[in-house]
Amino acid sequence: MDKKKITNMEVKKKNRNDVFRYLCKNGMVSNPDISYALKLSLPTTTQITKELIEKGLVEEKGELQSTGGRRAKALAVSDDTGKAVGLDITKNHISLVLTGLTGRILKYDRIFLPYAAEERYYQEVSQKLESFLHESGWEEKEVLGIGISFPGIIDLDREEVADSHILGVSALPFSMVSRFFACPCHFLNDANAGAYAEGIQSESRESFFYLSLSNTVGGAVYNNGRLVQGKNFRCGEVGHMTIVPDGEPCYCGKYGCLDAYCSAKCLSEGKLEDFFERLEKGEQEAVGLWDQYTSYLAIAVNNIHMVLDCDIVLGGYVGSCMGEHIRDVRDKVSERNTFEESSSFVRVCRHKMGAAALGASLKIIELFMEQV
Repeated sequence: MDKKKITNMEVKKKNRNDVFRYLCKNGMVSNPDISYALKLSLPTTTQITKELIEKGLVEEKGELQSTGGRRAKALAVSDDTGKAVGLDITKNHISLVLTGLTGRILKYDRIFLPYAAEERYYQEVSQKLESFLHESGWEEKEVLGIGISFPGIIDLDREEVADSHILGVSALPFSMVSRFFACPCHFLNDANAGAYAEGIQSESRESFFYLSLSNTVGGAVYNNGRLVQGKNFRCGEVGHMTIVPDGEPCYCGKYGCLDAYCSAKCLSEGKLEDFFERLEKGEQEAVGLWDQYTSYLAIAVNNIHMVLDCDIVLGGYVGSCMGEHIRDVRDKVSERNTFEESSSFVRVCRHKMGAAALGASLKIIELFMEQV
């Protein structure tokens, strides 16, 4: 009896969750629309939307156009339903993004702010966030939560930034950061956040490897709607995969790491867009640098593909700027590939701007969705 009762509650929760997700995705719809799309009875659908209206999550928006009978009431997610913030912390900048429940970016900003493992740094970040939200007409206490992306190992069990070479911190408790903010915080690794942005809104629920090529190189495995974390939350850390034995020094203290050959800084210490402009013009130095860069990148991509047998998404600063130059990478990967297959499994990321901040905010939205 109890088991059946629990099962019925779970079914009701799933149905309610499905209805709310459908509303978030499709905008203004009617109860008959939802009933047909989700294969739920109209009375069940009507009861669920009534509950969502009572919770303040959904509201009536007048009536839809008639299709021959009585006009159906138009339903949509309430304008007052909370928003989510994504915050990406890097060595020299912070990126801020505000998104609605649909995942649409409402506001984005990137601010120069060199990292310092000090209270004053987090106080300033908090002030920047407060100004960012104020300009959007929101207050921090109205936000569902903040997704915070860090470059480094994020240990969800110990609830700490276990290690971030690039920021020079280790064993940093989440609580030491979250206490500076007025709403709940959730922490992600930057490459994981980028992968989450790439995958969570995809219809195909595909599996792929996200290779983040920014001022540091990272990676993440995305599988069937979830991030694969690994035993020690280090899954996907290909930036420290050895590409050249005893090669160039890496910031981690080792030699020959992929990061030493394929970070964005290997192409330009300034604006990466300027490098690709020179490449487009055929400037000899840029062409030579790109040829060397893509040769090392092809080794890494081929190795990852041989192990995981999935698509490889090139993200980060380089992936965002690469455009049609993806062909150069694909050609070199094809030369290395043991199997006779198209190299179209290598592609550039969909989100070109603030992907880690966006992914962090989308994680907050997903956590909220799961509780509806």
